[in-house]
Amino acid sequence: MNLNENKMPPNIKTFFDKATWTVSHIVFDRQGGSCAIIDPVLDYDPKSGRTSTQSADKLIKFIKDQQLTVEWILETHAHADHLSSAHYLKKKLGGKTAIGNNIPAVQKTFKKIFNLGEEFIPDGRHFDHLLMDGEQFQVGKLSATTISVSGHTPADVAYQFDDAIFIGDTLFMPDVGTARADFPGGDAHQLFRSIRKLLAFRPETRLFMCHDYPPTDRAIQWQCTVADQRAHNIHVHDGISEDEFVAMRTERDATLGMPTLLLPSIQTNIRAGELPPADESNVSYFKIPINLI
Repeated sequence: MNLNENKMPPNIKTFFDKATWTVSHIVFDRQGGSCAIIDPVLDYDPKSGRTSTQSADKLIKFIKDQQLTVEWILETHAHADHLSSAHYLKKKLGGKTAIGNNIPAVQKTFKKIFNLGEEFIPDGRHFDHLLMDGEQFQVGKLSATTISVSGHTPADVAYQFDDAIFIGDTLFMPDVGTARADFPGGDAHQLFRSIRKLLAFRPETRLFMCHDYPPTDRAIQWQCTVADQRAHNIHVHDGISEDEFVAMRTERDATLGMPTLLLPSIQTNIRAGELPPADESNVSYFKIPINLI
């Protein structure tokens, strides 16, 4: 597969959130230019139910220090392991929120699970733009392309900027493996095909993760190459067939517990980072379905 015709390489600043093991990225063309924010985190304490913005404020400080204009706030999918700060960042910095155009399928599934009211319309309207597979867009002088990588969820996308692709949860670092595929709407067969799509790019193409769950003998990492994944990924290196992968993924997923922040995360992230509507006392509430998920 070819990289973007525009060969201007992106500048990339990465932030790691230890509480959720999440990696957020700021992609920009130049100091004083334009940027996109990818997969930002809203801090949430599940014990108290309180949100805070320390993680997002670190991104804001960098963006202001570099005198950048935010054009896009991009989500790779509706995350189940952290709340998105996209809504907060948009209020503070501007920019358009975007996600893959299959997000209505995810919204419809979770509208039923959480018994959301008639005010929640599952058509993607909560985001400013829904990106189609292959759709190109600009971040200042940078050209970006959307790549559908469904499987972990039906709406996963990756974002390609020249030789760098931000792949969300589709793959982790090679010694960690691949995303689970047992969430509602997940599909291990489709996940394998999406991974092979990514691994068809040039061997030197840089892949940027959304999470790292490292073994105890190494530091946090979030970048590798297509060649690294093809040679060393413990779940899907070259030579692993689709049937072998699906069997492994199905067996492994059956042993995994649900993410700690699944319930609040999904209810926030299907709304582009906005909390559920407040009641007459101006308090927002998350719903917790009992014996359903």
